[in-house]
Amino acid sequence: MKKEDWTKVSVPPASHEGTVRRAVSQLEETLREKMKKLVEVQLKSVQKFAKNVSLDPDTADPELILSADGKRVNDSDVRKNLPNNSERYSTCSCVLAKQSFSSGRFYFEVQVKRKTDWDLGVTRELSKRKGNITLSPQKGYWTVCLRNGNQYKANEDPEVVLSLQSGPQKVGVFVDYEEGLVSFYDVEAAALIYSFTGCSFKEKLFPYFCPKHNDDGRNSAPLIISPVNQTRL
Repeated sequence: MKKEDWTKVSVPPASHEGTVRRAVSQLEETLREKMKKLVEVQLKSVQKFAKNVSLDPDTADPELILSADGKRVNDSDVRKNLPNNSERYSTCSCVLAKQSFSSGRFYFEVQVKRKTDWDLGVTRELSKRKGNITLSPQKGYWTVCLRNGNQYKANEDPEVVLSLQSGPQKVGVFVDYEEGLVSFYDVEAAALIYSFTGCSFKEKLFPYFCPKHNDDGRNSAPLIISPVNQTRL
């Protein structure tokens, strides 16, 4: 082959490169739309297992403020003098739900607007509540968290950094006890945040909430257990 012929066939026309890029972009967009629709269907399905969950003041760290209806919690940065009963968290801003689950499926939603830090998930009945708490499945905690306003993580061991397109304003938590599944959803975006799979549950599970420290008002917004709107999607 002559030198000039080799040059002609080795450099594709710019128009061809543009066509390929557009085709790839369109394919990616189509896949994103299909995935979103699948998650929307999935979310609508798990919302059918919504339970009426409320906070248990007997488990609340002494810095926490709970609403009278047990639906809101935030940290005060002020430690109250409360009985140090065995159920109560003692050194971290955590609280459990009154309700526990030892079979079947359950789901609840929590508003996390205007917060810079939080933890959400479920924990087993006999998990550690005194002193420093390690959030990991090995320690009986299945949780995701927000740190510093934009850092999302799944508290695996080791932790998994989550790349989310947008920060969720409301988080849905779904548990299938027999299947060993704990899934977290961005409710407004109808997007799956993370799933713990292959879990082995042998104790009662309690919904777990941690609004984290007030941080001189920077993280003063409450976590709010919200009614599940099953007709939104």
